[in-house]
Amino acid sequence: LGANAMTFPHMLHIRQHFEAPSVDNIPAAVKEEVARLNLGSRVQPGQSVAVSVGSRGINNIALITKSLVEQLKALGLEPFLVPAMGSHGGGIAEAQRAIIEGYGVTEEYVGAPIKASMETVQVGETEDGVPVFFDKYAFEADHVAVVGRIKPHTDFVGEIESGLHKMMLIGLGKHRGAALYHQAIVHYSFDRIIRSVGQTIIDQCGVLMGLGIVENQYDQTALLKGVLPEELVEREKELLVLAKKWMPRLPFDHVDLLIVDEIGKNISGAGMDTNVVGRKFHDNHAAEKEYPKVTRILVRGLTPETHGNASGIGTAEYAHKRAVEEMDREITYINCMTGNHPSGAHIPLYFDTDHICIEKALQTVGLRKPGEEKILRIHNTLALGELLASEAYLPEIEKRDDLSIIEGAKEMEFDENGDLPL
Repeated sequence: LGANAMTFPHMLHIRQHFEAPSVDNIPAAVKEEVARLNLGSRVQPGQSVAVSVGSRGINNIALITKSLVEQLKALGLEPFLVPAMGSHGGGIAEAQRAIIEGYGVTEEYVGAPIKASMETVQVGETEDGVPVFFDKYAFEADHVAVVGRIKPHTDFVGEIESGLHKMMLIGLGKHRGAALYHQAIVHYSFDRIIRSVGQTIIDQCGVLMGLGIVENQYDQTALLKGVLPEELVEREKELLVLAKKWMPRLPFDHVDLLIVDEIGKNISGAGMDTNVVGRKFHDNHAAEKEYPKVTRILVRGLTPETHGNASGIGTAEYAHKRAVEEMDREITYINCMTGNHPSGAHIPLYFDTDHICIEKALQTVGLRKPGEEKILRIHNTLALGELLASEAYLPEIEKRDDLSIIEGAKEMEFDENGDLPL
């Protein structure tokens, strides 16, 4: 790598220890939640029910969906699945169907047909005059079951952020609704839009129930909660409090360089979760009271499940050439423009190898002596149970009960191409 090659810090392999609740028996938990809602008086045998399936990489989503379908059938209903993901898959119905099938949510496994369409119906408008659009197939069904993971939103702050309401608006609003509501948020608050559009959908679209999913710090199912339409607002507020409590985090507040192996829509709507990397309010730096403070981010690649959607790559200052080459520009542009966040598709500085990327990034982290930089390497922003940390963190690691060292400090290893091992 040349006699003048920069000296990089040695890296420790560490583990974070979280108090993480988890659901042991998903079919039993879904059965219990549906039974608790006592839906018998709200349905008639033979009625249809549309079940939403989103594009996020929710753990156990195929089993959760299958379990819900079985309980809806037990009520005498005829469920079918609707891909609910705004503009993902380039806003093409068959691509959206392929995304959920890639998660194992197939007709054969779940036991219900998939009806994928980008057609919407205008079902009303809010008091602010914002038109409300809803998936055609879901609107034509007798009932709708909204399934979604509750977690902090990557751009907005409120009592309700990313979850069942967002699934009703952005997911089931399809490309047309998602684009419209993101534009409306420019003029009205996120909270006002999500509540007003959500209430219109509850009133007009036959929402039978919600099934809220909360995950723990290890990306496992922590809680499943059945919700009646009239209690959606209150329950979602409560679930967001738990989601914030159980969210994975980086173990340190200050990072010179964060190396992220992969980003993608299955990891986060923002490719990498901005709540984790400290960039919820600004693309390339933390807000005044926001933590962690990460000076530079390097993205090494995209997940296969993101199908070339590199939305959020603009949050990083540096990228491996591979990540840029894997990017489908059209799909990424459509998604970032629909979300009214065009800078999410901006191309970082990119170089041919990891070695060059790290060397260039470390030249811009401030006054650090070579080898003393604070570097973290993570696989993605969902997988934070184990990570690599540079030796500069060792004094802090040794003081903390929630961190342990799996393997002592080693040199960064590069292959013959100058790339880190996968």
